Amino acid sequence: MRSGLLMQRLVGLFALALLLFNFPLLALWDRDVTVLGLPLFPAALFLVWALLIAALAWLMERAPD
Repeated sequence: MRSGLLMQRLVGLFALALLLFNFPLLALWDRDVTVLGLPLFPAALFLVWALLIAALAWLMERAPD
């Protein structure tokens, strides 16, 4: 039972990543602005990528043995 819930959450995380790295949402970050000296677009990409990895690690560590 728990394994099915984990799979559903992993598929949901994949769908979220697919949406976040798709064109319409990526276009929101394509501005001539800097954050701490870094361009906004690469900084936002790295932040979203890091958050997705953290969410995946959290999901997998919660999984039963």
